[in-house]
Amino acid sequence: MEIIYSLVRGNLCKKQMRNSSVFIVGTRKSCPSLMEPYNLTKTLEFLLLGLSEDPELQPILFALFLLIYLLTVLGNVLIIVAISSDSHLHSPMYFFLYSLSLSDMGFSSTTVLKMLINMQTHNKSITYACCLTQVSFFFLFGGMDSLLLAVMAYDRWVAICHPLHYQVILSPHLCRCLVIVSFFISLLSSQVHCLLVSQLTFCTNVEIPHFFCDVPELVKLACSDTTTNDIIMFLLSIIVGFLPASGIFYSYYKITSSIFKVPSLLGKYKAFSTCGSHLSVVCLFYGTGIGVYLSSTVSSSSRESVVASVMYTMVVPMINPFIYTLRNKDIKKALQKIVSQIT
Repeated sequence: MEIIYSLVRGNLCKKQMRNSSVFIVGTRKSCPSLMEPYNLTKTLEFLLLGLSEDPELQPILFALFLLIYLLTVLGNVLIIVAISSDSHLHSPMYFFLYSLSLSDMGFSSTTVLKMLINMQTHNKSITYACCLTQVSFFFLFGGMDSLLLAVMAYDRWVAICHPLHYQVILSPHLCRCLVIVSFFISLLSSQVHCLLVSQLTFCTNVEIPHFFCDVPELVKLACSDTTTNDIIMFLLSIIVGFLPASGIFYSYYKITSSIFKVPSLLGKYKAFSTCGSHLSVVCLFYGTGIGVYLSSTVSSSSRESVVASVMYTMVVPMINPFIYTLRNKDIKKALQKIVSQIT
């Protein structure tokens, strides 16, 4: 059966090449059954089909996603300004929150800006180079979010379980190291993903049923063998996704065990309240991420995966600043000081 499949695939590729509709990417720039190499990476373009092809919905979607993006940028900028301007917020917890806000803005900008530009210009195309760049930054900032949430869970663990040694354990040097290590792990993951995509060969259609260059969709379009890609991406998802999630789970297990030992209800409430914002963000981030994964594996429809990705890439970065500002008195006070100084 594999031999018959290879012959049929080769014939399809030949037929497409005669019709001048073949797009090939990577170092192996030929279809599996062809001998002559082709280099079309400079002219290759993908088509991002987006959320809907209905022209009447385009203005509504554009206005909605522009509003979501502006709220995301505004909310995260306010947190960054508040933490930078108030010396009382120069602590490990707010340093990590500062870094998370920067990462959230980058994560949202990577996908939303290109979609808004395409909607405004009525042009669905994205170049090969731009697609690789989008893949790289998507995994860079997505990995940063995942790892920073794990670091913030560790911060809450130390604050609740070892309050007397909090400043000693989480020294400024260690905090900077944790953020730098998170960045370099995410950077390595993003570059590996980018390299894997660059090795793919595309000799069928180049329409991506998504609003950004999603790697699983690119792998589906490839006519080359993707076994290596699947294995490496699975390993990377363990490193950048499963391990941080396990660290968060373990941190909250230790936190919960410590809180239950507190005799007074008021003490338990205060301890839980310091984790409320972070726990809400963790549930949103990993909940929507798991939703994207399940929708792409359980359902054959790409439309459900696209809708889940909207929550993951747009809504979560927008909601995060509001969760932290609404539940955090210190940030509220810092923002009130800024407003009073301006007025």
